Amino acid sequence: MNAQLIVPVTICILLGQGSALADHPVSERDPVAMVTVTEGSFIRGSGSDTGRADERPRRTIYLSAFMIDKYEVTNAQYLRFIAATGHKEPFNVYGTGSLFDVKGIGNLPVVQVTWHDAADYCQWVGKRLPTEAEWEKAARGADGRAYPWGTRPPSAHHVNFNRDWVAMGTLLPVGSLPDGVSPYGVHDMSGNAREWVQDWYAKDYYQVAPDRNPKGPETGLLKVIRGGSWHSFGPDIRTAARGKGGFALKTHGTGFRCARDVSAAPRPAQDQR
Repeated sequence: MNAQLIVPVTICILLGQGSALADHPVSERDPVAMVTVTEGSFIRGSGSDTGRADERPRRTIYLSAFMIDKYEVTNAQYLRFIAATGHKEPFNVYGTGSLFDVKGIGNLPVVQVTWHDAADYCQWVGKRLPTEAEWEKAARGADGRAYPWGTRPPSAHHVNFNRDWVAMGTLLPVGSLPDGVSPYGVHDMSGNAREWVQDWYAKDYYQVAPDRNPKGPETGLLKVIRGGSWHSFGPDIRTAARGKGGFALKTHGTGFRCARDVSAAPRPAQDQR
C-alpha cells in the first residue's frame, strides 16, 4: 500500500467530515493493552552520588493515576495510522522502499519518528504522550529502583542494549524480555527503543518542578527522550537517566508509547502488539 495515495483521507479526518475511517471508534484504531498506574508518590531522580546533574535532586513526587501502553508502539500499529491518515511514512531502516513492503517487522517497535509523529499518533488513537514523570514512575515503581527489574546489573536477559546495528536483527519484538518488566508490568522501558515523552527538556527542571503532577517546563528547544535504546550503554538505560532531542529528530533507536488519563472513557484492553 502506498500511503501517499490516500492523503485525501487525512483531510476528512482532521476536519471531522464523513469518511468511513473517521466514523470508526478510536478504540478500533489501537486495540492494545494498557496498564493502570495507581495514584500516589514515587521516588524520582538520582542522589548526589549517582546519576547526572540533570537528574537531581532525588525527590518524592505525587502523581494522579494514569494509564500507559504495556508495549512500545509497533510498526504494525503505526502503519495502520499511516494507511488511515496519509501521515508521512518513517524512513525504512531495514532497506530500500516502503515499510509496507518489509516482512517480519510488525511486532518491532517503530523508530525513525519525530516527536510530532509520536504526538500525532497518540492523538489519533485518543491518547497522549506520557509526561516524563509518568514515564519514570511506570518504569521504576515507587521505590526508586535503578532499573525496571530492580538493582541487578543489566544483562541480555533483561534488556536489549549495547549493540551494533545489524538491520532486522537489532530491535527485538515488543515484550520479548519479560525478565526486564517494570513493577507495574510495563515492558521494554529500558533499551530496545528510546521513547519520546510529552515534556520540554530543561537541565535544571527537577530543582524547580512541583511535587504534584509535574508536566515539564512551559517552553523549550528540546524534548525529553527516556529509556535508552539498543545502542545505549548501561548508564543510559537506568530508570532515572534523561535524554533529549529536537522535536524533529529521527533516529534508528527512537520510538514511543502512549498514555491516557484514568478519567478518560475506559475500554476493555486486549493484549495485542
